[in-house]
Amino acid sequence: MPRPNIVYIMSDDHAAHAISCYGSRINRTPHIDRIAETGMRFSNCFCTNSICAPSRASILTGTYSHVNGVRTLHDGLDGRQTTFPKLLQAAGYQTAIIGKWHLGHGGIHDPTGFDYWNVLPGQGLYHDPTFIEMRQEKTHSGYVTDLITDFSLQWLQNRDRQRPFCLLCHHKAPHRRWEPDDRHADMYENEDIPEPPTFNDDYSNRSAAAAAAEMRVDRDLDEKDLKQPPPPGLSGQDLKKWKYQRYIKDYLRCVASIDDNVGRMLDYLDAEKLSDSTIVAYTSDQGFFLGDHNWYDKRFMYEESLRMPLLVSYPREIGAGSVSNDIVLNVDFAPTLLEYAGVQIPDEMQGRSIVPVLRGQTPADWQTAMYYRYFMHCDGHNVYAHYGLRTERYKLIYYYEEDPGPQEWELFDLDSDPYELMNVYADPAYAGIVEELKQRLAAMRDELGDQTNPWVV
Repeated sequence: MPRPNIVYIMSDDHAAHAISCYGSRINRTPHIDRIAETGMRFSNCFCTNSICAPSRASILTGTYSHVNGVRTLHDGLDGRQTTFPKLLQAAGYQTAIIGKWHLGHGGIHDPTGFDYWNVLPGQGLYHDPTFIEMRQEKTHSGYVTDLITDFSLQWLQNRDRQRPFCLLCHHKAPHRRWEPDDRHADMYENEDIPEPPTFNDDYSNRSAAAAAAEMRVDRDLDEKDLKQPPPPGLSGQDLKKWKYQRYIKDYLRCVASIDDNVGRMLDYLDAEKLSDSTIVAYTSDQGFFLGDHNWYDKRFMYEESLRMPLLVSYPREIGAGSVSNDIVLNVDFAPTLLEYAGVQIPDEMQGRSIVPVLRGQTPADWQTAMYYRYFMHCDGHNVYAHYGLRTERYKLIYYYEEDPGPQEWELFDLDSDPYELMNVYADPAYAGIVEELKQRLAAMRDELGDQTNPWVV
């Protein structure tokens, strides 16, 4: 059988709970849903470090942040490392990345392993953005989501049709500051978007970290986010609700443009009769708080930030409309694509191929827990550095910096407390669970080679 083509579509900060096939209460995404309808939806896909650059580095390398060196937003990816596009290119694939890169520019930080690259500098602009095309900067008229898709389709149209291809189509949207295009500017204008169940969270029964974070909808969104000053006379809960509506509507308008452009990509594959022979994946670099806990942004190990959407279609092998509840991670993406391409997975990759899961044959020894670490202590939104373990039922988090906050633990029982409102770490009824999870966390840190901070109990 011929090797599959690969179209990997990744947005930035697109939370799973803003995708309708994930049961979103707040919007519809009919084109993104098409991937789920013809393939598999993953309910428990998680990132290992919920911030843009580190997640992108882990996706490319199949390794954790402490191994690939991209721990924070300030770290560029050393392009001399092994990545899955580099290995695909060596195996005869045509490779391209178009859109957001966000892993540094110049020298060793330029994209490597790609026959063609055309990427945004840094975060890039929503309107009339500059792109760096093979080291040449050029400004283009138009909206960034449309342009990324335009350039992607042009590359596909001009490809060598005798060789398989791997296209990474990386959207900037819906990253802050959520600037929609004219086509969607009035979407949701005359309706109220439902508020999340934890919108009025008061951060009681949690560590100090939750209360210290500076990404609250009511307090920390500014006029650049909201695009206009609040109406005179608004205060308290009314002002908070107004800010939420301003924020979430612009966010969802940006998502709507992504959905339209995913539709363009899928329509092209259908028209070219490539759909059956192409792996199409849709994901985001991490989750995002959509007013959950009165927050925007990400960074925390809490569910809305930790969970990534992942939809994969490959009609030759993946059952249409299938769903997996297995734990999969962003470090698993690289080995998965390599296995599908028939390329040997390097021993240095720490992820595991999910091809058996996609075929509906989850191995008996599949992972039942995952390790997470966020390094940027108080560097952006005052979120404390932390690491932790998530199993199918429990989540143990350790905030390990002494200054400015205390070293603290959180334990959540996700069965009884899915919104993570009650830290039961000190509850005597969970003492045995705490000890078991601490041992498991220590073993996982050792196995993954993350001993860069002393263990503190």
